[in-house]
Amino acid sequence: MEIRFYIEPETDRPHIEFHGVSTREVRQVLEQPGQDYAGYGGARVAIGQTQAGRYLKVIYTRSVRSSSLFVITAYALKGNELRAYRRRIRRQGKQGGPPA
Repeated sequence: MEIRFYIEPETDRPHIEFHGVSTREVRQVLEQPGQDYAGYGGARVAIGQTQAGRYLKVIYTRSVRSSSLFVITAYALKGNELRAYRRRIRRQGKQGGPPA
């Protein structure tokens, strides 16, 4: 799967680096997300854990013409957002499937 990243015009670097996230970490989450759901404006949201243990939220779109993904941004989950994600994942395990 080809993954492309939004490049900041001022720095010519992937936007995710502004949030302290590497392209490698994004790939890890996209390959095995804990959750993946529709976001706003046709975007998708993937949330998952990296091999190093960080929890990330990745906002991306799928290309209509190819099998590539375009990553808009990604950042580490913290605080209430991380607690809510862990709670949802625990519920999934107890119910044996994705939440309704």
